[in-house]
Amino acid sequence: MKIKKLFMERAIQLANNGIGIISPNPIVGCVIEINGLIISEAWNYQCENEHAEVKAINKIKNDSLFLKSTLYVTLEPCSHLGTTPSCVDLIIKKKISIVVIGAKSPFIKSRIGIKKLKKYGIKVIENYLHDQCRIINKRFFTFYEKNRPFIILKWDQSYDGFIASSFKKNECISNIYSRQLTHKWRSEEDSILVGEKTILMDNPELNTIKWNGKNPVKIFLDKELSIPNYYHLFDNKQDTIIFTEKKIEKKNNKIEFIQICFDQKLLEQILFFLFKKKIQSIIVEGGKKILEIFIKKNIWDESRVFISNKIFNDGLNAPIVNGNIILKKNIDTDILIIKSFY
Repeated sequence: MKIKKLFMERAIQLANNGIGIISPNPIVGCVIEINGLIISEAWNYQCENEHAEVKAINKIKNDSLFLKSTLYVTLEPCSHLGTTPSCVDLIIKKKISIVVIGAKSPFIKSRIGIKKLKKYGIKVIENYLHDQCRIINKRFFTFYEKNRPFIILKWDQSYDGFIASSFKKNECISNIYSRQLTHKWRSEEDSILVGEKTILMDNPELNTIKWNGKNPVKIFLDKELSIPNYYHLFDNKQDTIIFTEKKIEKKNNKIEFIQICFDQKLLEQILFFLFKKKIQSIIVEGGKKILEIFIKKNIWDESRVFISNKIFNDGLNAPIVNGNIILKKNIDTDILIIKSFY
């Protein structure tokens, strides 16, 4: 049986539908085909629900088809019993002939899946379109391999390299298209982080009102608890985490105060706490000081920068990052550049 790239590409396309709605589970796509024809397909679209492989298998009512079928899946099937049945056990039970796997799972409980499939006589092809399958689950892999969330740095800057003008206070740099895209990005990540100065200057809501998607967990730094309680930070519309040096006993079903030391290990303390809380991704939207903490320590995975056609001549210099450019395109009058260390 010849393995066809087209079917794994379709599985990847399906998996991408789960971005922003399946965390902390990985996004997974699955395609089952016979003789070049897809007979079933599925993707993970709800946390704590059946996995993509189980969904795709259960759509097929004639068990005799499985003996001639090939199953393509973007991530190694799970082999443990948790909130859902073992995908590997179901594949074995149905006697699927060939399983093509995009990437091995970084989750330790799933690492015996391939070995078990082979033990029961199923032909397994590993690491097929590996890089593409890994990239779509970059949040999941980073979380388990680096014990921290996947980190995206995002800012807007003028054409001449400033994130704020010396002459026009609160000058808007981005346009309506880049603002909408920013809200889409927020909906795809578990959390959003900004510093105290950004809150006091802009009083941001940090929601996804310009896009139909979930709101991220708001994360703020407020060393002295100086932000007034009438700011959007305290609107109770989103889960919120506030890191502070103050000890506070306030309890709120939406707001959590976490006491940490604002020292050289500030960033590491924040990331450790978020890892323990199973927050797999953060989009960091400023200000400059907090962005440069991540950059200086080289603890980031992507930077997403909107470059406007506006000229400021003077102002607050934009951060500078080095990395591989993975995307560069025009969005009306803005240029979007995404760099990666991933």
